[in-house]
Amino acid sequence: MNKNLINKVAKITVLFWIMKILATTLGETTGDLLSMTLDLGYTSGLLITTGIFLVLLIFQLRSPRFYATLYWAVIIATTTLGTEISDFMDRTLHLGYLWGSVILLIGLLGTFSIWHYKEKTLAFHPIYKPKIEVFYWVAVLFSNSLGTAFGDFLSDNLELGYVNSSIITASIIIIVIILHYSSRINQIILFWVAFIFTRPFGATFGDFLTKPINEGGLDIGTIPSSIVTVLLLVIILVYANKREKQIPV
Repeated sequence: MNKNLINKVAKITVLFWIMKILATTLGETTGDLLSMTLDLGYTSGLLITTGIFLVLLIFQLRSPRFYATLYWAVIIATTTLGTEISDFMDRTLHLGYLWGSVILLIGLLGTFSIWHYKEKTLAFHPIYKPKIEVFYWVAVLFSNSLGTAFGDFLSDNLELGYVNSSIITASIIIIVIILHYSSRINQIILFWVAFIFTRPFGATFGDFLTKPINEGGLDIGTIPSSIVTVLLLVIILVYANKREKQIPV
């Protein structure tokens, strides 16, 4: 590998997963803020979040190197758009969260198949080539959309509630962590499984914060929940950047 090539995506650390969960929580609360709190509807919310995602993605793809703030802005955009995609499929197209999950899973597997066919790998870090970065972001978007639909399927269709759904998805994440350290299962597979299931974990936590008490939530509201989540993300991002600069090259 040419040493002059520059990686464009974040390193996979504990802080990465913490920020990923917070980003998914923010995506859920922001998506609900647009479609429900501001009463823009699911179609308008989908169009707005698609536009924001595409603009940020263009900046990310054209950037000459990795910028943590830009990278996480795109991640948040995918989680917010994922919320709108899932809700649009369920409440506008009336497909239901189960069929929505199936369709999104097919899209994700199709992305992986084309990615692997073209590049002979699904490696998620480091990423140098623009073509691979495009595959990466398409997979991220499908993963976050799938995670949203599956989380809603657990909490709504199966009527498990937000707390039980969070426990289930957290248990899956813990199992992945155990397998990561104790098995020879392909690390790429484990990464994408964890990536998918951190989405419903963060999404159900976001619902838990914002939904009415009679629906099993805390009824804090989408705006306060989003503000608190943004502040936490900024604090951790600043800490991660400072820590990165202290590590010798």
